Amino acid sequence: MHRLLIILAIIQCYSVSAQVDSNTVHHQHNLKAAGIIVPSVMIVYGITALKNPELIHFNQTIQQKIWTENPHNTTHIDDYLVFVPAAAVYGLNAINVKGKHHFIDRSLLYGMSMVLATAVVTPVKHLTKESRPDGSNTLSFPSGHTTDAFVAAEFMWQEYKDVSPWYGVAGYAVAATTAYLRMYNNKHWLSDVVAGAGVGILSTKAVYYIYPWIKKKLPGKLKDEVALLPYYQPHYGGISLIYHLP
Repeated sequence: MHRLLIILAIIQCYSVSAQVDSNTVHHQHNLKAAGIIVPSVMIVYGITALKNPELIHFNQTIQQKIWTENPHNTTHIDDYLVFVPAAAVYGLNAINVKGKHHFIDRSLLYGMSMVLATAVVTPVKHLTKESRPDGSNTLSFPSGHTTDAFVAAEFMWQEYKDVSPWYGVAGYAVAATTAYLRMYNNKHWLSDVVAGAGVGILSTKAVYYIYPWIKKKLPGKLKDEVALLPYYQPHYGGISLIYHLP
């Protein structure tokens, strides 16, 4: 269980470990590198656990501790917690606690992050065909709920890290809770949620990195008033129209 606690602590707190203090350029570069390396290691851990006997056994041990040895009713809270950090970003802006971007930009950033993350997770689920702990299907790896939760948490971090790092801490706490609940509900192995967290974090970081370039290519009117936002979930997709009222 000590290893589980360590891994969950990394998932929840990695982005806050030293980012509160950014007094030097050198320190900032180190933090940016860590922000990419840590979620990348999470993904590698999850992939390795698909075939590594020791990590498979560790997955099974955690599942037994959480589920088999402590039978309980499942909960649907995780279905809603997934979106809490993103909803909080819009709520904070509504009460005049302004984040980094205005409505259209942050909507595009969040939507693009979700699309990118889903575009990674969905085919990987079908390629790996990992059985869920409860045996309901073979779409266990990686955890989609956890991916979406960490997209939202990183989105909140990016929008509010310059206002107060504690907003990001709160977002990551909610995402980590979602990850735990996926195991609590016997829907995912530990490696599924660790990899899902990594995908969610990296997807959002990638979108924030490339968005300034994308925005330069948008027509002027789209920059400030109207945006077309693609979305995709398993079995359905489409395009949302976002119009910002003046």
